[in-house]
Amino acid sequence: MSKNVAAVLGKGISPQAFIDSMQKNKEAFLSWYEQFEWTNEEDKAYFESLRFRDDIRCLILAADWCGDVVRNVPVVFRALETAQMQTEVLIMEQFPEVMDDFLTMGGRSVPIVIFADTGGHVLGQWGPRPSDVQAHMVAFKQQNPDREAADYQDKLQLVRQQMMKQYGEGAAYHARIVSELRELLSGM
Repeated sequence: MSKNVAAVLGKGISPQAFIDSMQKNKEAFLSWYEQFEWTNEEDKAYFESLRFRDDIRCLILAADWCGDVVRNVPVVFRALETAQMQTEVLIMEQFPEVMDDFLTMGGRSVPIVIFADTGGHVLGQWGPRPSDVQAHMVAFKQQNPDREAADYQDKLQLVRQQMMKQYGEGAAYHARIVSELRELLSGM
């Protein structure tokens, strides 16, 4: 069954309204947003070329309390601003039925960036984090299927540290997100 988000198109808030409404992590979010810069001119030109397409919409499932939202959504916002793509944020707690259609390994993880056509048919999705960072969580979940295990939380803390290390210092990971979004969008 193909996914459709027509019922929620137009029900989200603008990227600026999301930033304005942030109760948590706003300074960190804005810091990543301000640090964004195009490191690859071809990527920038690609996103600029999308300005002539009015057939793709973007919905971003997000929550201001989530560290991956704080790190990754500013990059998505910047790329889509360059593309002048219609973008809405869906606060995950306000759209549980949409969140449940876009689970990550059976769980609710944000951000989830959803690209759809004007009729709401989902064309692709990205998230919750760059694939090289997400690989650590995928491996962890495969090796630790029992969430009730005595050492589960300790191991989860370790994998989170590995993920932070994978993100790296500074904003270099921004280019990886831009590249993954470009690859996804170029197939649409």
